[in-house]
Amino acid sequence: MSLNLQTHTEHFTNPLYLESGRILEPYDIAYETYGEINEDKSNVVVVCHALTGSHHAAGTYESESKAGWWDGFIGSGKAIDTDKYFVICSNVIGSCFGSTGPMSLQHLHHEHYRYKFPVVTIKDMVKAQRILFDRLDIHRVHAIVGGSMGGMQALQFAIHYPNFADKIISLAATHATQPWAIAFNKVAQESILKDPDFKQGYYDPEVIAEQGLSGMAVGRMAGHISFLSHESMREKFGREYKRTDGLYELFGKFQVESYLEYNGYNFTKWFDPLAYLYITKAINIFDLARGFDSLEEAMKKVKSELHLISFRNDVLFKNFEMKELDDILEEVGNKNHSYIDIDSDYGHDAFLVELDKFEEYVKKALGD
Repeated sequence: MSLNLQTHTEHFTNPLYLESGRILEPYDIAYETYGEINEDKSNVVVVCHALTGSHHAAGTYESESKAGWWDGFIGSGKAIDTDKYFVICSNVIGSCFGSTGPMSLQHLHHEHYRYKFPVVTIKDMVKAQRILFDRLDIHRVHAIVGGSMGGMQALQFAIHYPNFADKIISLAATHATQPWAIAFNKVAQESILKDPDFKQGYYDPEVIAEQGLSGMAVGRMAGHISFLSHESMREKFGREYKRTDGLYELFGKFQVESYLEYNGYNFTKWFDPLAYLYITKAINIFDLARGFDSLEEAMKKVKSELHLISFRNDVLFKNFEMKELDDILEEVGNKNHSYIDIDSDYGHDAFLVELDKFEEYVKKALGD
């Protein structure tokens, strides 16, 4: 069967009340769907994307050669099987791929929001998605699945919309962002802010798209280090040197250096720097316990069947952070959850790369 990839944008004129007390109105949400919805709408699976992801999770547009970011996982006969499920993935508010974000035009003013855009939280992103699903007349879903920031969204759904999903699967996430991850985000944020071409937020987006932003590239290199691991870098690059460079040339490069450069500079041409600042802010202040007396109180709200997946060598969100959630669910008497630590040396990005290590587990969790 075909993937039946469809892309849409919904426009909302009702105000979105944010966790900060500020309001966003009007706003757009871009989203993609795959597969066919069944008559009683019981086969809906929501997929939540990570920091630099988008609603384009699977399949290929006519104009591109690169498939969606979880294409190996979503599709006919894959872990999230589009022959069975109707899959929805929406671009979070604050991002730069069609949903309203800091470089969107303000209503009536026809100027970009830039710093006038309010700080949004993971909870706000989830609230906006919930409003989108209401618009689509979807009031309960079979499952919500996400990794990294997507896993944070999945956990937030579990607490704030406890009756919305039958099953929730959160991969490579945490219950509250820890200093290690915040520190990597700080390097990226400072690298952007201190780049003269950033122009203190008043850059021309077309110029950035064409030329990139070197400060952001440097910040992204730091990010890439946190997504991999000591072992995966050694396996991937070893001490291989770039064939065309001399060992004793000052700017001769190891393969790992070329990799970081390529990914860092390339990234800045397709991801907006202000969106990066806003989304890393949302990740930094993520804390499931906010608004509750304790994390235990927050986790008592969970009613969905909850599956937690960590990766042994994830240095960004350590596996014990997921284990802490598992322990708390045990403490509060939640009998409807599971936790697995995947034996992986790949690092944080394992949830995007080593699909074969957990796809059977996800299929089983989905009830296949």
